Amino acid sequence: MALEDLRAAVLEANLALPGHGLVTLTWGNVSGIDRERGLVVIKPSGVPYDAMTAADLVVVDLDGTQVDGSRRPSTDTPTHVALYRALESIGGVAHTHSGWATAWAQAEREIPLLGTTHADLCPGPVPLTRPLTEEEIERDYEGETGTVIVEAIGDRSAAQVPAVLVRGHGPFCWAADPMAAVETAVTLDEVAHLALLTTLLEPGRGPLADALRDVHFQRKHGPGAYYGQPS
Repeated sequence: MALEDLRAAVLEANLALPGHGLVTLTWGNVSGIDRERGLVVIKPSGVPYDAMTAADLVVVDLDGTQVDGSRRPSTDTPTHVALYRALESIGGVAHTHSGWATAWAQAEREIPLLGTTHADLCPGPVPLTRPLTEEEIERDYEGETGTVIVEAIGDRSAAQVPAVLVRGHGPFCWAADPMAAVETAVTLDEVAHLALLTTLLEPGRGPLADALRDVHFQRKHGPGAYYGQPS
């Protein structure tokens, strides 16, 4: 994909955030990566969505060094870059402060797998990062946020863990491209909503049965996936 095409895709994904009700004001960002060139296109810091153009987007390398664009990149850029370095299969990252998912992050609780909507997204609870130490916060807050997200993923794949809740902060989501990362964020927020309602209705509700979990995840993400239409 040409860099200008990536810029267009990243702009479209960022503009989709308010349309899906995932952001308030400018509290969110989407990025995309050109793997061949090792370049990341990301939203500029603090620019309103309704005023944003492709020219406002910023390009950084995988060290986080700005290589193109006149705006300051998102303050979350080091977190995005850390995720691209750690997860070679992903092509887009979305970060929001969407209400339902952020409530779980602020409660410092992972989102339990209670139903098939969640299993369609991932085959386990949505993990929560460990607390950052004072030293980590002072040294490189946004970069170390990326580190603890990667720790929370562990040895699982990006498909098995498509999102992580940053403790006290909010969700980071990823997928094959920028718009797919936004779709992950949309799904995550609905999963968070349903999980909260379920735990209010039935506080002792246990996890979804393994057989249901597996068939729902595999039919969308497995080698024999049959959800949707063939490409």
